[in-house]
Amino acid sequence: MSLENVQEDVVGERSPAALRVAPSAAAHKEVAYCAGGEDKQSRNIVAFKFGGSSLLGADRMLHAAGLVRAAAKASLVTVVVSAMKGVTDHLLSITHALADGKLARARREAELLLDLHLAVLHDLRLTQDSDLRVRRELQLLGRDLLHEIPVHGRVAAGAELFDRLTSFGERFSARLFAAALERSGIPSVPVTSSDFVLTCDTFRDAQPHLEQTKQRGRAVLLPLLEAGIVPVVTGFIGATPDGRITTLGRNSSDFSGAIAAHVVDADELVIWTDVDGIYTANPHESAEARLLHELSYDEAHALAASGAKVLHAKVLPLAAETEMVVWVRNTFNPQARGTRIGSPRSLRDSSAASKDSATAFSISSREGGAA
Repeated sequence: MSLENVQEDVVGERSPAALRVAPSAAAHKEVAYCAGGEDKQSRNIVAFKFGGSSLLGADRMLHAAGLVRAAAKASLVTVVVSAMKGVTDHLLSITHALADGKLARARREAELLLDLHLAVLHDLRLTQDSDLRVRRELQLLGRDLLHEIPVHGRVAAGAELFDRLTSFGERFSARLFAAALERSGIPSVPVTSSDFVLTCDTFRDAQPHLEQTKQRGRAVLLPLLEAGIVPVVTGFIGATPDGRITTLGRNSSDFSGAIAAHVVDADELVIWTDVDGIYTANPHESAEARLLHELSYDEAHALAASGAKVLHAKVLPLAAETEMVVWVRNTFNPQARGTRIGSPRSLRDSSAASKDSATAFSISSREGGAA
């Protein structure tokens, strides 16, 4: 199933068990091969990664939820989210205020950050019960954030504290986007990636232990997919074996998307961003920039090596291991095909199949919309 025609179709940390339903025999069959079985007749699995621009505010979240809804008609979907645009920088300013001993300023900024996310929740216009539940989850996160900032004294603002603080952006975002999916009629649950992404203890640039991460992640994510629930996974975040939060480095959410896709053996990973795909040059700086529709892993790697802004450097090697197709597409222009990255063989197969996939997903815009 090709994802080049996906367009919008919109209408405290919850345990995955809270949304789990008894899977039917058909649902079990759909993910049998993901758990190591041989059945290839089931629906495929796709992973969507949304960047911060795609999630900036309730309207954009509902628009992105429409993209998930459209894909979920034909595929099982796992979602990975970044923090809303600007939030990580806001959290960094809190760490700097702590390092400078400006505790009152740091607390004020933390309170403003909570208020920002509560305002987005208000704009999502959930049912009363759902609003109260998600509001409570956000308030608990805000309390945890403020707990990192003492009222008096000094704080050793080292790399470990940096990772704990900057993790809050994705954790807020995952709860809100799961709520946007719920508003759009899609069963969903936020999943904190530190529950399964196991890393070393190099804070601010932690390296994941992929085999252990995959084993742990499948135990968390596959039962949700089997039950027809969309996991909304925090990007950027992992944890050491003893449970201390780490981050995978700045701008690593694309890599987090690839990790989640790797965990569930996704057929395709879609990086939803604010440009139409990968260009030969920066389209904002060069009139000669040309959009590239098809790239092999090697071609994309060569572009990145030459300085082009393609993807996080670790995405392509991980995708190439299983010949997973990677798309780069524009959240705000989903009619555009985007850039497809894959093995030479899969690119040939896609070219032959693309003529048959034009009706794979329909568009029905009833709610939401891009800002």
